[in-house]
Amino acid sequence: MPVGIGLPVARPEALLDWAQRADDGPFTSLGLADRLIWDNPEPLVTLAALAGATRRIRLQTEVLLAPLREPALLAKQAATLDRLSGGRFTLGLGVGGRADEFDLVGVDPRTRGRRFDEQLKIMKDIWSGGPIGPASARDGGPEVLIGGFARPALDRVARFGDGFLCAAPLSLAGRQVEHVEASWARAGRAGRPRVVGQVTVALGPESTVEEAREQIFGYYAFDADLAADTAERLLTTPVAIRDAVAEFTTLGADEVVCYCWSPDTDQVDRLADVIG
Repeated sequence: MPVGIGLPVARPEALLDWAQRADDGPFTSLGLADRLIWDNPEPLVTLAALAGATRRIRLQTEVLLAPLREPALLAKQAATLDRLSGGRFTLGLGVGGRADEFDLVGVDPRTRGRRFDEQLKIMKDIWSGGPIGPASARDGGPEVLIGGFARPALDRVARFGDGFLCAAPLSLAGRQVEHVEASWARAGRAGRPRVVGQVTVALGPESTVEEAREQIFGYYAFDADLAADTAERLLTTPVAIRDAVAEFTTLGADEVVCYCWSPDTDQVDRLADVIG
C-alpha cells in the first residue's frame, strides 16, 4: 500500500526537512491542510517551495478550502504548480465549514456548496483550454480529489473529481467509499475513483504524542467534541498504524496518508521503519 505523510503545521520552517526526508524514504506523497484563521502556512505557496526541494514525491492539498478562493486564480495557481513540479501535484478540495473564515472573505457559508460546484466547473473549463495558462503537466488539469463527509460532497467526486479523500473514522469510511463508488458507476464514469485514506498519527516519545494532542485541541478549538474525537483516534504505535493501513487496504484505498500533528521531524524515519 502506498503511504504518504500529512505535514504538521506548527513549525513551517521545518517543512523543507520533512519533505526532503520523506522524498528519500518510502513515502508516496506529502499532504498539507488548509485553514485561513490559524498559524498554518498557506498550502499552495508551501507546496511550491517543497516541489523545488524534492525530486519524486507527490504534493497534495488535504484539503484546500475552495469556496474561500477565487476560481480563475486558483486554477492558474494549481496548473502552475503541477507544471513546475513535473506533474506531481494533486489538488485536494473541500468546502470547509468555519463561519468565521467565510465571514473574513465576505462569503455566505450557506452558499458554499453551490459556490464550490460553480468553481469546479470554471476550473475544469480553464484547464481544458480556456484563455488562462499555463497548461498543467497533466492533460485537462492536475489530479483533483474531493474530500468531505456529507452526501453532496461524496456525489461531487463522480461529477468533478478523479477520486476521494476519505478522512472519516474507519468505522464510517467503508460506507463512504461504497457511496462514492456507487455514485461513480451511476454517472457512467469509467474505471473506479482513486481513494486516498487519511489517519492521524504521532509516533515517538510521550513528548511527541502530547505535542500532537495539543495541536489537535488547538486546531479544533472551535468544536470541543470534534477535537476530543480526533485526539481519541490518534494512532501512536506501529501496530495501530499498520492495522489502520491494512483496514484501508481492505476497503479498496489506493493510498493512505499518515497525518502528523507534532512537528517532531524524526517521525519521518520512524514511520519509514513502520511501513518499510
